[in-house]
Formats: sequence, C-alpha cells, structure tokens
Amino acid sequence: MKRIEELEELIRHHKALYYQGRPEIPDHQYDQLEEELKKLSPKHPVLEIVGTTTSNSQKIKHDSKMLSLNKTYKVKELLDWFEEHDAVSMNKIDGVSCSLVYEDGLLSLAKTRGDGSHGENITPKVIWIKSIPSQISIKEKIEVRGELYCTEEDFFHLSDEMVATGLDRPVSQRNIVAGLVGRKENLEFSRYISFKAFDLITAGKLYNSEVEKFKVLTKNSFLTPEITLHKSGKKLESGVEKIIEETKLFMSEGDYQIDGIVFSFNELELHDRLGNTAHHPRSKMAFKFQGESKKTKIKKIIWSVSRNGILTPVGDIEPVTLSGAKISRVTLHNYGLVKQYSLKIGDEIEIIRSGEVIPKFLSVVNPSDNKFEIPKICPECQSKVEIADIRLYCSNQKCPARVKETILNFIQKIGMDDLSSKRLNEMISQGLVSDIPDLYKLKKAQLMELDKVKDKLADKLMSTIDKSKEADITTFLSALGIQGGAYNKCEKVVMAGFNTIPKLQELSIEKLIEVESFAEKSATEFISSLGKKLPLIKKLLKSGFSFEDIKREETLVTGKKICITGSLEEKRSIIEGRIREAGGVVVSSVSKNTDFLVTNEKNSNSSKFVKAEKLSIPVVSEKELKSMIQ
Repeated sequence: MKRIEELEELIRHHKALYYQGRPEIPDHQYDQLEEELKKLSPKHPVLEIVGTTTSNSQKIKHDSKMLSLNKTYKVKELLDWFEEHDAVSMNKIDGVSCSLVYEDGLLSLAKTRGDGSHGENITPKVIWIKSIPSQISIKEKIEVRGELYCTEEDFFHLSDEMVATGLDRPVSQRNIVAGLVGRKENLEFSRYISFKAFDLITAGKLYNSEVEKFKVLTKNSFLTPEITLHKSGKKLESGVEKIIEETKLFMSEGDYQIDGIVFSFNELELHDRLGNTAHHPRSKMAFKFQGESKKTKIKKIIWSVSRNGILTPVGDIEPVTLSGAKISRVTLHNYGLVKQYSLKIGDEIEIIRSGEVIPKFLSVVNPSDNKFEIPKICPECQSKVEIADIRLYCSNQKCPARVKETILNFIQKIGMDDLSSKRLNEMISQGLVSDIPDLYKLKKAQLMELDKVKDKLADKLMSTIDKSKEADITTFLSALGIQGGAYNKCEKVVMAGFNTIPKLQELSIEKLIEVESFAEKSATEFISSLGKKLPLIKKLLKSGFSFEDIKREETLVTGKKICITGSLEEKRSIIEGRIREAGGVVVSSVSKNTDFLVTNEKNSNSSKFVKAEKLSIPVVSEKELKSMIQ
C-alpha cells in the first residue's frame, strides 16, 4: 500500500508539470511509474487521468438527497434542540459539498451537491485531490460525503501557479474552490483543493453512532473535521458555549474558511427515527454567526512575534462600526495573505465581523499606489527574518518576544491571574525571568524591587505563583504550548487514561490515534511536541508540580477497556462516569483489546455486538456492570 501511495503522488506531480510544459523527467521514466502502478493496482483511479481539460458536465442523480441544514443564531434555540440527547459538533466548512462513491474499495465516481437531487460529475477533477483516498479497505459499495475547501497555504501556492501559467491571480480563498470545480481546463489545479469527510452511507451497518462513524472514516484514510461529543445534562450548556468560543477563534485564526458549527445527534438510531423534512434532517442543526462587512482603509501594518517565532500581521485601520462595536484593527493572518494581496498603507479593503468574532480581512476594494513592503528583520530583536511558505519567522530562538509569549501563554493557561503581561515584561527586562521554571525561583524580595510592588502585592503574587502548582494535569498540559494541545484535546488524552507523567511518556502515535479527535497527523504532531517539552516538564516537577494517579479500590472493571452499545436505562454519560471512577477505560469501538461489551440486548445485529461475538469478548448487561463495579 505504501508503494501504491508513493506512485500515486509521483504520477500526480509529474503529470501536472507535463501539462504545464515544465516536465522534470523524460516520458519513458514517467511511463515506468504508470506501468509499476498498473501491476500493483490495475484499476487505480489515478491511471484514469487523461488530459487537462474536460467537456463533461454530466448531471448524476444522488441515491439519497443531499439536504441542507436547519440553522439557528441563538444558543437557547440550539440547547432546546438537544432535548435529552447527546450530540457531536464539528466546524462547518465553507466550501463545496461533494459526494464520493467507492466500489470494491476503489473510487468510482465523484459529484457535487448540485440541487440536492442531482449533482455534476467531477470525477476527473477529484482524482487530482491528494486528501481523497483512491483506495479504501471497505469493499462494499459506499458513499462518502464531505466538503471541498482550500487552505491558506494551498491558496498561496495556487495563486502563484495560476499567474505563472498566464492566468489572473484569484482574489478570494472563499470562492476559489467553486471556481476550480467549475473549470473545464487546467484540471491539475484541483490538487490544491482539500477534502474533509463528514458522512458515510452504506447498505450494511458499520457503526451505530457519529463518533464510531468518524473512526471508520479516519481508519480509511479520510481527513475529517475534529469532533466534540456533548453529553446531555448539567454540563451541556457550558460545553456548547466553550465550543462556540473555540469556533470563533478558528474563524479568525484558522487556515481554512468555516461559517459556523454543525451539531448532530450521536446515536444514529435517532437519525432514522426522526427522519427529514423536505429541506433538512431533523437530527442535525447548524449554529451560525450573524455577519456584517464594511469597507475601510489600512493606516499601518503592525507585525508582532508569537511564541513560535512567527511574525503575525495586524492591520491598523480607519475605525468603522461592525456588529455594534467600534473596530480599529483587523487580523491579516500571515505573510502569505499580505503577499497574496500586496497589502500596504492606503489600500481600501473590505472586512467582516461575524457575531463577536475578531474582525478579519476579506478583500482589496481599491489598492493604493504606495509601495508593498514586508519586514526584513524581526521588529523585536532585529534578527534576520526567514520565509517558510506562507509564514515569516524570526531566526533568533532566544528572541525576547518569543520568550515572553511562551512564558505569558503558560501564565495565562496555568491560572496566574494576578501576573499581567506588563509585569512579566518588567521581570524579563530586569533579568528575573528568562524561561518558565524561573517563575518558581522568584523571591519576595525580588518582587518588591518591581515598580509599584509593595509588601501586600508581593505576598499576593507569591501566593498566585505557588498556588499554580496545584493545577490538575489537564491544565498543566494545555499550558505547556504543545502543538495541537488545546485544553479540550489534553482533556481527552487524560480521560483516556494517560493521567500521569510516566503514562504520558509511554504514549505512542498508535495509542493516541485511538483517542477521540486524534488522527494520524494530529497524533504525530502532539507526540513530537510533547517529546520536546519533556525537559521543561522535568524542571517543573522539581519546582513542586505533582500528578499522582488517583488510588481507587480495585473492582472487576479496574484497568479494563469497556465498550457500550444500544439503549440503556440510565444516561450513557452516567454509566461512563461510573466506569472511569472505578478505574475502567471507556472505548468507542470493539477490538481484540476490548475486555467487555455492555448492552441490554441479548441478540443484536449491531456491528459492535457481532464483532464482540466473533472475537469472543464477554457481553454484560447494564445490571451486571453495576454489580462488577460494586
């Protein structure tokens, strides 16, 4: 399989260059690549790439309608929709909906949503898309639905390539996907499109819940939106509000366009029972943000340095009022966007603010005659700036801004609320703090030397720093600045049983992929970044942090992996909580490593039940589980 994937990538790459008159290898070497792939996978879809134009505008009927989603802009309406059900949430990608049909494990057809009943055949374009697997392990006929979109980085490179081939530079990341999907020529540009899957339609039953469905998609090499499971009950409202805040942040800082959140009931039996209206499924709800856009002018572009050394541009603009707030600054994302649009002082631009989301740049309305410039040196330490794709980096690992932002991120996440950014600046300038562990070496006398710090405030600051050592392990992990280590991700890692430092050190990519919301790429990034933080973790442990495994009374479920399926007398969240309290680990699918399957059904056609019987995994009822815990 690995060689097939390598050949697929090489053939796409060299065919694109050939069509643009820039071949890197002679024809006979290219032919050898195709011949090798034919031997390994005779029906591989990439072998069907012919030419760089198409006249195909064939309309194809969808086997089941691709419906729109019901939507709301109000949190209360969203919470009322939940009733007593658990649901998953995911980003609502702003792109082009797409349906993929696989037969005998091979991609056979791709089509757009169209009018919901009929879509346009876009198979010749989709074959170019790297994130769409050409082969999967499921051999029965299935349909995978998802969204085509373009990342900031791909839009940056696509723009340069379009200009190099004599075409106009595209003006909008938002509209480029529809433009490429509708083109009849330069099909090779489609390799700059990405795809994320969110639905899987099969004749058989491969899964019983949304969470399980996303695991099946991930195991078959599909990229999927990150999902969060929301349990009904007391914590539902705070969980929903938290995901809304995270979505607002992604809308401002994410590397592709989204326009809200999709919520979907987790249990698929509910989907069948509730059915659809003529317009939308009753089991899904989109939460969206009211948006307003206006035109303004750039007065100045300010570059700041992040804890990763990235120079981030912000537009200082002529003030405008959007969604009831006076706006004088707008995020410009990164160097790639500034270069893409040649942004400079005096440009008239359009900006948008959705709900209370940070305002962001949309497009250039009228460019000014001023000179386009980007920093050549770091604005903080005057070190040389390096370009890496769509980002500018300060080359100085010890840049004061990088150091400060790293420490400040830790301070804010670990809960040192009394220690401000301004106070940290003073500590750094006086040489009291140069890295995170230095915070725990501070003495009261040193704090008393700071501006306006008297005895009482010094005691308060010392108390704040000391109290932070009591942070739980989830808070501690999220404060370290691990790549892909936002609080909710760290929480899932800890809840999966990796709740001590020794256990975290044993965490592997394979184990992390089994944790909800982690795919191979995100798991690899997390493990790699965690490894680099180990020296810092060791220093902090010596400073007084301590995370002991909770000692529990032994029960028959302690250390056991337990899967749950079917309807229950009590809420699933309550049962899962009991299992965790008793030292058990809740898993979402049945495998050879599962110790028990919990269900009240004596005979079932569900995939979990069938697999448990096949693997001779004990099946226990809800009542029996309670006895085991007691």
